[in-house]
Parts: sequence; C-alpha cells; structure tokens
Amino acid sequence: MNLRLYCLLGPGLIGASMALAQQPLVLVQSIEMPEVPAGPYADHMALDLKRQRLFTTPQANKAVDVLDLESGKVLHTIPGFGNPHAIFYREDRNRLFVTDGGIGALRIFDATSYRELKSIKLDLNADGIGYDAETGYLYVSNGGDEAGKGYSLISIIDTVREEKIGDIRVEAPGLEAMVVDHASGRLYINLPETSSIAVIDLSKRAVIATWPLTKGKKNMSFAHDAEHHRLYVGCRDTDVRGSIVVIDTETGKELERLSIGGWVDSLFYDPAKGRIYASTGVGEVYTYEHEANGSYKMLDQADSAVMAKTALFSAELDRLFVAVPHLGGTTAKVLVFKPE
Repeated sequence: MNLRLYCLLGPGLIGASMALAQQPLVLVQSIEMPEVPAGPYADHMALDLKRQRLFTTPQANKAVDVLDLESGKVLHTIPGFGNPHAIFYREDRNRLFVTDGGIGALRIFDATSYRELKSIKLDLNADGIGYDAETGYLYVSNGGDEAGKGYSLISIIDTVREEKIGDIRVEAPGLEAMVVDHASGRLYINLPETSSIAVIDLSKRAVIATWPLTKGKKNMSFAHDAEHHRLYVGCRDTDVRGSIVVIDTETGKELERLSIGGWVDSLFYDPAKGRIYASTGVGEVYTYEHEANGSYKMLDQADSAVMAKTALFSAELDRLFVAVPHLGGTTAKVLVFKPE
C-alpha cells in the first residue's frame, strides 16, 4: 500500500474503503410503497426497460404496483386481485400477464391504460411462470393441494393469441419456480414436497425424468447458467438456513452445496460477473462467485429486510431489485442494488 496514502487517510479510513470495495452489492435506491398495508409477503416482479417501469406484487394490498424507476415513486396501482403472484411483461405487445392465485386465473392487462383485457381461467393456486421467447408460450403452474387436487398442472398460454392451448400434468401436490432450457427443449420445475426436480420435454408436453435432491430440501427457486449447463436450486433446509444445490443439467447429478440463509425465494445468475444472487427471508442477499478454477466463493452479504425473499435481476440495467413487505415498522419498498 502507498505509504503517503496510508498516512493521509489513516488505518480507519483505509479499512473502511477496502471493506466498501469488497461489497458485491451496493444499495443505490429505495422506492417506498406507503399505501401497502401490513402483511408478510411480496411476490415476484417484472421490468419494462423502455419506459423504466417496475411491476410489483405487494400481496397485502391485493394489487399490482407500478413503480417509476427514474422518479422513485409509485406511478400507478392496479387493484382488485385475490392473490397476485407472478408477472410477465411482453414489451412488443405492451401486455402485462399476472397470475392470480386467489381466483385461479391468468389476467391480462393493457400496460398503458392498465385496463384488464382478458382473464384466462385456470385452477386455484395459479402461481409461478416461465416464458419461452422462441415460441411466445407462457407456462403457468396451478392446481395441486390448494385447489383440492392430487396433481398439479403447468398450463400453456399462447401470449399472441392470448389463449390457453394445453396443460402438462405433474403428479405432485405443489409446484415451485420453473426454468425453460431452450438448448435442450426442456423445462425444469421444483417439486418441494419430495425435494426433487421434474424434467419436462416441451415437445412431448410430458415429464420425462425426476431428479432427486440429497444435498438440500424443500427446493423453491432456480437460476440457470445455460453456457455451463448448470442449474442452481434454492432450498429452504430449515427456517433459518438454506442452500444452493448445483446441478449438471447434462447428467442431472448434484455437484455441490452452497450455504445461504433460510426462506430463499429468488435466485439469479449474473453471466457478466459469473455470480449467483440469492434473496432470503432472513434479511440478507447472498452472493457467490463462480471462479475460473470451477470453485464457488462466497462474497459478503448485503442487508435487505426480514422476509425480503423475492427479487428480480436485470442484466440490461445491471441492477438487483429486492421486494420488502410491510412488517412492523418497516414500510413496503423495493431496494435497488448495483453489483460491484
């Protein structure tokens, strides 16, 4: 270290500067949603890059909040949901697709007027989504125990015709998170009750394999590294501890277990930096870096809030958005982190 710099700044400031430089995620913005009442959950988000809008689902408000990223304000609220879960925004058609688990539907909105255009009936517990950009198909999980059925469905929605064109039956009481692998024509979906992953052939519209997990349990989230054929599986092992299980998608084999906090609900892979981001319910965002030798290095955690377990990563904006629910004295908000 430069001696003159050390003398000018002193050991305290030098140490603080070095600690700041090591932070993988830096908080750059906080957007509050003061109208959201107290409630434990906020679910998934979607982004409009062109107009700098973030679509959020504060479930306690039974609404979709539209946030303006430039002003940091709530731009609009779409009320009247039973239980909003996942959102997909299709920019070329200016359409917003929202799953409503409370009424069992995929609801479609004009993303300028925010007027509801159509509601596609599904089973109760309509929840997670996966999008195939090559076909324009949106896959929606629904059914299962919460719908009074012993099996679940992945409904296939044509986002151009805005119609349901089929269902894929999965013999499981519940489904969580999914990933579309374009290279293999497969869809991976979590089966948390049995701590396993269903592998679906999209051309056959059928389950072709089930991969059991032994290094983690209650798998709830996914991140996909297509280039290196890696699937990162977020697991809730206990209420306070969790794990990321690394899967080789060519073989279905478990490669490694990475420790994180409990109640993980969102997992993302950042290909530019070779990093994995995991948003957990214990008030921390975990970051792992995939190093050149193939190992994974845990970086410093970033503080979020209790039950801030859902997030959205935008590679285009190089930002991680973390949804914070209204709990106690904590106002509902979205925390915006910049990867460093």
